[in-house]
Amino acid sequence: MRFALNHIAAPNLSLPDFFTAAGELGVTAVEIRNDLPDVLSAWDPAQVKAEAEEAGVTIVSINALYPFNVWGGDLPARAEAMADYAAACGAKALVMCPLNDGTKVSFDSLVGALAAMKTILDTRGLTGLVEPLGFPISSLRTKAEAIRAIKAAGGEGTYRLMHDTFHHHLAGETEFFPDWTWLVHISGVTDPDVAVDAMLDAHRVLVDDADRLENVAQIRALLDAGYDGPFSFEPFASKVHDAADPKGALKTSMAFVSAQL
Repeated sequence: MRFALNHIAAPNLSLPDFFTAAGELGVTAVEIRNDLPDVLSAWDPAQVKAEAEEAGVTIVSINALYPFNVWGGDLPARAEAMADYAAACGAKALVMCPLNDGTKVSFDSLVGALAAMKTILDTRGLTGLVEPLGFPISSLRTKAEAIRAIKAAGGEGTYRLMHDTFHHHLAGETEFFPDWTWLVHISGVTDPDVAVDAMLDAHRVLVDDADRLENVAQIRALLDAGYDGPFSFEPFASKVHDAADPKGALKTSMAFVSAQL
């Protein structure tokens, strides 16, 4: 298997230090973000591209366009700006997350958003990574629904799936779509007291032997089914972000996952 690193796995590291740490861990695929940390607002895309090239890493995605499935207001302009940035910094894809506040979004609206976004991505040579969110309040919870919408929008050549082990578990989705999957986010939940439907991003830690999300089983299922892309660490818990030795913590989790496989 191949690992990748999302900058949220070590958000206190500067962009150059993050890229360097990835290389020292033997990781060549990285993800940058527009929230924690907000690389897009802090760095010129040409500088980001230069830092990545110097460190020998590839920027596989930018996280994330939200809420991509409600096409209106300032979203089209934000989508174009993010796509321009991705193209300029050498990123390969944009992660696209659905509305997650309890508001229902119709299937037709989802399809319309994918159709509108398709032109923006295609003209810049980018892949759109649709990431269903498994939270009970999410407007798009399953990968099966995402695929149905992508096909309805004629987006088979533009879009692929982000398989997130946390959201896969929360949604109760059992089917895997290796041929549609372009990138996988991995994180664990170890808190024994939180119910599945109450799990939040703040519970997401690095994967270890106390993981409740069956990360190893999900990873094995994807690999056995033919998925050959990277597995990117995306923990949101503050105790991970504040770790004194984030590189060491990641190395330990990488070794655990590898050993289990």
